[in-house]
Amino acid sequence: MEKRTFLKSGLFLGFAAAASSFIEACSPKAAVPAPPPPPARRRTEPFSLPKLGFYAGDLEPNIDKQTMEIHHGKHHNAYVTNLNDAVKDTIYTDYELTDILERITDADADKKIRNNAGGHWNHTFFWETITPGAGGVPTGKLAEAIDKTFESYDKFREQFTAAAKSVFGSGWVWLCADKKGNLFISTTPNQDNPLMKNIVKQQGTPIIGLDVWEHAYYLKYQNKRPDYINAFYNIINWKTAAERYEQAR
Repeated sequence: MEKRTFLKSGLFLGFAAAASSFIEACSPKAAVPAPPPPPARRRTEPFSLPKLGFYAGDLEPNIDKQTMEIHHGKHHNAYVTNLNDAVKDTIYTDYELTDILERITDADADKKIRNNAGGHWNHTFFWETITPGAGGVPTGKLAEAIDKTFESYDKFREQFTAAAKSVFGSGWVWLCADKKGNLFISTTPNQDNPLMKNIVKQQGTPIIGLDVWEHAYYLKYQNKRPDYINAFYNIINWKTAAERYEQAR
C-alpha cells in the first residue's frame, strides 16, 4: 500500500471512529424503568400463623387430623418463621404479604422470600377454601361463570382434576378470575401463585386453590393423589369462593 493511500485510510478510519463516538454520546439513553413506589399500607407486626376456622379433625374422613396438625402447625408455621427472617433488612421489611407477591420477580436473588411469602399466602388461602360439612356445587354468579366457561360443573371438575394430577412434583392448582371476571384454571410450581404477576404466565385472582404437595395428603392417601383430589370436592367452601369471585369482578 502506498504511503498516501495508507494515510488516507488512517484518517478515514479515525474520522469514522470519532463520528461514531460523537453520535453515541449525543443519542438519548434508554430510560431505566423506575422501581414501583412503595405500598401505601405498611406492616407494623411480624407475620403470624393464622388460626384455623375449624378443629384439625373436623375434615375427616377427607383430610385426617394428623395431616392437618402437621400441615398447619409445622409446615405453614415454618413458612411464617422463615418469611419473617427472610425479609429483614430488605425492601420488603414492612411490606404487606400481597405487596410482596405482586412485586417479587424471578430475578430476585433471595428465593427464600419468594418461596416463604408464597407458602404463607397459599396456605392461609387454602385453610379458608376448605371447611367441614361443605362440598356440593357452587351457586349464584360463580355457578353461572363456571357453566359459561366449562359448560357445566362436572366438566369444570374434570378439568380441575386433570390439572391437579398433571402437577409434577410439588405445586398448586387454581381456579382464577381475570380482570374481566373470566374464569380459568392454572397450575403453579412450588409455592408460586397467580398473584405473582412478574413470575406467572397468567395472572389472576384465585377463587379456589388446592395444595398438591405430598405433605398435604401422604399420611392418608400415600401415592394416591387422585383420591385426595376427589376428597377435596367434599370440603370446598363454595360460599367463600363465591364471595371471592364477586370481589374479583
